[in-house]
Amino acid sequence: MSPASGSRIPWLVVPSAATLLLFFLVPLALVLTVSFASRGTYGGIEWVVTLGNYTSIADPLYLRIFWRSLWLAGLTTGFCLIMGFPLAYIIARAPTRWQGILLLLVVIPFWTNFLVRTYAWMFILRTEGLLNTILAGLGIIHEPLNILFTDAAVLIGLVYGYLPFMVLPLYAALERLDPSLIEAAWDLYARPIQVFSRVVLPLAKPGVIAGCVLVFIPSLGAYVTPDLLGGARTMMIGNLIQHQYLVVRDWPFGSALSFVLMAGVLAMVLYFLRAGGAKSLS
Repeated sequence: MSPASGSRIPWLVVPSAATLLLFFLVPLALVLTVSFASRGTYGGIEWVVTLGNYTSIADPLYLRIFWRSLWLAGLTTGFCLIMGFPLAYIIARAPTRWQGILLLLVVIPFWTNFLVRTYAWMFILRTEGLLNTILAGLGIIHEPLNILFTDAAVLIGLVYGYLPFMVLPLYAALERLDPSLIEAAWDLYARPIQVFSRVVLPLAKPGVIAGCVLVFIPSLGAYVTPDLLGGARTMMIGNLIQHQYLVVRDWPFGSALSFVLMAGVLAMVLYFLRAGGAKSLS
């Protein structure tokens, strides 16, 4: 590389660095500043420095919302892993000409707006919806199941929405798995559970970590799904932040909640990097 070309390298990063500074760091700094301000009498912001916005988060009401969000995000990640791993393995071991078709079927839901798909689940899960109609027609139930506007409905919507984010990184890891290693395990009389736990799972670990992070983080901050499928009965962190900004008009407290959420997400990402997730994306 010539000195002239080397001297031009810093200029190449200027547009991306300026964009990052303008559209990410500056708004982030503004939100951080607002989180230490006070709420005005009629809403808005009063520039009186206080830590009360952060200490208020320790209220049991808000802690329950945080716990519900963590619980639902963890369940969503677990169900996506349980359902996504076999599917990703089947796609990875399928003939090459079928892999593209199967992957296309996985990503087809992305062709439809997420809001429209969530409304479709409302039609399926409501008392007079498709699910209850089918179960009643088969004689399995005699009274409609009250699923809509519950934690179960939110969980179903989250698993449906984020399952492809688990399947794709798992497929990327399993597709690189050498079949001869599995054959060697069978030749050494390993039982199926041993083949999975000692050969397949360790080699698929980067995909498992990447998939769990890609599912857990957006599930933790989900807004549309709990708002539509959970209603007023199921509030998650994203709904709480929206409520503080647009309904209560307590922007400082909403900003503090946002930063606490970002701190949790950052801790998750750092764990992901330490566990080897960065290697899986390289």
